[in-house]
Amino acid sequence: VQLQASGGGLVQAGDSLRLSCAASGRTVSSINMGWFRQPPGKEREFVAAISRSGDRTVYGDSVKGRFTISRDDAKNTLYLQMNKLQPEDTAIYSCAATPVVWLSKVDAGYQYWGQGTLVTVSS
Repeated sequence: VQLQASGGGLVQAGDSLRLSCAASGRTVSSINMGWFRQPPGKEREFVAAISRSGDRTVYGDSVKGRFTISRDDAKNTLYLQMNKLQPEDTAIYSCAATPVVWLSKVDAGYQYWGQGTLVTVSS
């Protein structure tokens, strides 16, 4: 599975941004997929994940209610809609995928990773 993340950029606090992750090699409907982020100088943290069936989503506590994970099966693409962005959301965002059945919130649960896209939120 190859993953290509895009959509990062510089925004102001309160703005919205949508990240995309184009998948190839397997259909997004056959794999669980997730987003992780790594703030400057910090460990990578879980953001959101969606099941292969598309009927289950999970979110990290810090983004719950502000971010939405979704996918477009026809485009074989995963998305992360980020609203009400705050400076603490500044990080490199990476998409990940796994053929494993259970929906994981830890990075060790994902075998395939995209290269990451930088999101910077100014105050």
